[in-house]
This record gives sequence, C-alpha cells and structure tokens, in this order.
Amino acid sequence: MLTHEQKKVFIETYGCQMNMYDTELIKSILISNQFGLTEKESDADIVMLNTCSVRDNANRKIQNRVHEIKKAKKNTMIGVLGCMATNFKTELLENKSFPIDFIAGPDSYKTLPTLINSLISSGKQQYDVTLSEFETYSDINPTRQDGVNAWIAIMRGCNNFCTFCVVPYTRGRERSREPKNIVEEVKRLVKDGYKQVTLLGQNVNSYRYEQYDFTDLMKMVSDVEGIERIRYTSPHPKDYPVKLLHLMKERDNICNQIHMPLQAGNDRVLHKMNRTYDKQEFLDLVTQIKSIIPNIGISTDIIVGFPTETEEEFLDTYDVMEQVQFDSAFIFKYSERPNTRAAQKFPDDVSEADKKSRVIRLNDLQNNISLKKNHNLIHTTQKVLIESLSTKKSNNEIQGRAECNRIVIIPKEKQKLGDTINCLITDATRNVLKGVELKENQEFAISTKRNLNLIHS
Repeated sequence: MLTHEQKKVFIETYGCQMNMYDTELIKSILISNQFGLTEKESDADIVMLNTCSVRDNANRKIQNRVHEIKKAKKNTMIGVLGCMATNFKTELLENKSFPIDFIAGPDSYKTLPTLINSLISSGKQQYDVTLSEFETYSDINPTRQDGVNAWIAIMRGCNNFCTFCVVPYTRGRERSREPKNIVEEVKRLVKDGYKQVTLLGQNVNSYRYEQYDFTDLMKMVSDVEGIERIRYTSPHPKDYPVKLLHLMKERDNICNQIHMPLQAGNDRVLHKMNRTYDKQEFLDLVTQIKSIIPNIGISTDIIVGFPTETEEEFLDTYDVMEQVQFDSAFIFKYSERPNTRAAQKFPDDVSEADKKSRVIRLNDLQNNISLKKNHNLIHTTQKVLIESLSTKKSNNEIQGRAECNRIVIIPKEKQKLGDTINCLITDATRNVLKGVELKENQEFAISTKRNLNLIHS
C-alpha cells in the first residue's frame, strides 16, 4: 500500500472566492506534510472536492462528481471538504450509494494529513467537522498559482444569520485576523509580482481586531508600497462605514467599486430574511455612496421567490433596481437550504413558474441598464489591468478590468500580464467594454481619481 508521501492529490473547487482561497490554504497544508499535488484528475490517488452549500444544485453536482470519479478510477480515495461537509455530515457518511472516504469542514483543514493517514491505516471513513472560535489560518501561507489578483481572507465565519443562508452553521462565528499579519501577506504578494489583492469576508465591514476596524485595515493595506489595486467583498448594507467611502475617494489604489448585496427590495421580505435594513435605508446608502464617489461601480446579489413573496413585493425589488441602476447583478431563484431558519419556518410556496418569470424580468432590466451604462463609457479613457493574454473568442485579443470592475477587451500587441494600460473605450456590449491601448506619445485626457471626483462633485 502506498504511503501518503507517495500519493498524489487533485483538488476541485466549487462556490465562492472564499472556497478558492481555502483551496490555496489546503494545498499549503498538504505540501508541508509531503503530499504530492497534481493538476490531472487521472493521475490522482486522492481527489478532494472543496464544496459549497449555498444553492441546491451545488449538492447535486457534488454527488454526480463522486460517482464520475469512482467510475473512472475505482480505487481513488475521495474527500468532501468545506461547507457541504459540515452541513451534510451524516448524509455523506451514512449514504452507502455515495462512496465518500473522508470529510473535513472549513475549520479542520489542518487535520487533513491525520485523517488521510488514519484512512490508509484503518480503511475506515474519517471525518472532522469541528467549528472553531479561533481558527483563522493566519499561520498558513497559501499556495497560489501565478496571476494578477490574489484573494486574502481577512476574517472567517458570519454572525448575521440571514434566514436563507447556511454560512453561520457551516463556517461558524466571526473572527478576524490580526491586521499586521494581513499586511505581511500583502507585502509577500507584491514581492511575488501580484498587482491586486481582494480582501474577503462574509461581511468584511464587520472586521474587528482589538482597536482596528475594517477602514483601519484598508488604510494599512493601501499603505503597502507597490500594491496597485485593492478590492473587497462583500460588505453588508446594515453597517457600511461612511469613513471607508472617504478613504476610497482619497486613495488611488482602492478601487471605486462595491459589491453590495440587496437580496430583496420589499421591507416585509427583508424582515423575513433577517437582513436588518429596509428598502429606503438601502436607497439612502446608495445615494450617500454616489454623493461621495460619483463614478463608483456598484454590483449586487438578488434572490427572487423567497417564501410568501407576492408579485407586488417583487415589484419593490424591481423598483430598487430601476432607481439604483446597478452596474451588474447576480440574480437567483430562492432554493430551500436544509438547516436554515427559512427552511424550518417558511414554506417554499412561490411557484417555480413565478420564480422563473421574476428572474427573467430582472435579468432583462439589468441587461438594459448594463448596456446603457457601458455605452456611456464609450470615448472615455480607462485604466485597465491586464488579466489574460487571450480571450475565449480570440488569441489576438487580451482581457483586463477597469477600476469599476468592467471587463475590457483590446487588441493584443506587446502587453504583458499584470500591465496597467490606458485604454480608449470604442465600443460596448452589456457584458464588456472594447477599446484600444493609448500609447505614451498619443494625446489624451485622463483624470486621477481625486480629480474625477472633484469634477463630479
């Protein structure tokens, strides 16, 4: 029998950016314990599925993958990691038609080497889904692939208990990393050539470590020499700090972009969701954001068909979207998640036809808004950070992002990955901007962030 040092591990990641970051942590833990890693599933002795439990189709997808893996290679050991491991521990371990060898929750990744060694020696299923009040993995340096952006989890867990969400039950309570530890990670990333960092948390504006809050942390990260762009996701509307907006306006390396989940636009539905703000409070917050940073890009998340949502209540959400004019929106049908308060308290009584109709109408509205907003950027100059030296459609085009987070496609010349270039926008669709690079000897007008804010204020 192979020892664990001789076994190769393949990791497949599902779900949010936090899961992507967790996979980078897992790779570091495995490497430090002499496991081999492979990018080919066919070469793997162990397959780990780092999972999400936010939406119903995620669970079905994992079950299908497990059967595919076993069918392709019968002796492959399979581990389910992450939120699904915590949320469905009993089902995963006791379902004989679902051949799982080990599971580990989001706070148990350091025990993976022990779990696998015990599995190899005993031949019995292993698990650890303990939730920790203290684990932040601040002592682990993630193993990242080369790129332009690096994800950094500044905190773990959630205290909000939105009734539709499993995260507080699968990732535990909020705890924050020490700010100096985060800053040191950013410095390492700059040294390694990364141009952008994105700070992660279920609710980043709840970050607290001793006397430091999220704005303090953002200032410290912004002070790191060489970091060109800083983004963060996701803040909660209930306690968004106004002082952070002023810092964003002042600092050229903090992107003028916010992902602000709305979820619903009706007060009664928001209350049933336990979102702790109402429609007008959300609209007032957006007005305040735009008054301080007029050229801000705002995106959002929306759930339609939450239990008991009526057509009239749905139209409140439609109204908020019309008023705010989001740059983009991720729109989902409500799906009942086991172990959430919504699943326990509220019947899933909105028909599938109504959910589908509401998704279509919101997507149609958002597509029109996105197209109009993108067209308004034609003939403007945008600073674009190059993220890919090809696109899905062509090897003669490259792709980057403007500060407002819009994708920009331009002709390939001599640009390099990670270059920041000035780009004249010449065309637009609802999803992307198209443009050309402006050379140094070409005359063009480009304002700094502070000047642009002054122009609009």
